[in-house]
Amino acid sequence: MTNKNINLTPNISTIMSRVAKPKALVVFAHGAGADKSHEFMEQVSCALNQKNINVLRFNFSYMDVRLAQGNRRPPDRMPKLLECFATVIDDLDNDLPVFLAGKSMGGRVAATLAENKILNALGVMCLGYPFHPQKKPEKLRLAPLQETQKPILILQGTRDALGSQEEIVEYELSEHCHCIFFTDGDHNLKPRIKSGFTHTQHIQSAVNEMVKFIDEHNPDEK
Repeated sequence: MTNKNINLTPNISTIMSRVAKPKALVVFAHGAGADKSHEFMEQVSCALNQKNINVLRFNFSYMDVRLAQGNRRPPDRMPKLLECFATVIDDLDNDLPVFLAGKSMGGRVAATLAENKILNALGVMCLGYPFHPQKKPEKLRLAPLQETQKPILILQGTRDALGSQEEIVEYELSEHCHCIFFTDGDHNLKPRIKSGFTHTQHIQSAVNEMVKFIDEHNPDEK
């Protein structure tokens, strides 16, 4: 596995993790509060590399500004987030099947972006989809999951404060969405000790489900 930092534009920084014989490329977006190098992003990326999948991580523009200025700059509005994600994909030098993925907010952006036919993304994987803001269950963010015509895999902790299993089973989602729940997992899929599971186990299980999803929708694997 090799990691390489590259600048696609003056406002977007990326890390490309490559393997010797990749079968697909995952473009992986971070959540609202943590950047592309966060431990969760690193763990998922490394585990995907071990399954022969290249991973491109990037920072949304606001995150690079936040890191440079050392402040708590809030995320950009959705149109700007979509533009940033699209720019990353447009600048790719890649001939592999492409899948989009995201942690929390990044997954919401990926799901929203996926319907752009120009991108040719084969599917979307959301780790901890933010179905609603914390403690505001009435402010739902279901549109990308209801309107999608592309496959979406949602990997969600059963007690996620931004959308628990109990809440999600009541939502009307597209038939193209498939939710997998992780016992006692929070928004980062982390379970409590009393659950009998570990965070590492849940992350590895989530990656295994991502690989199954990629294989299922990858024409090169059929």
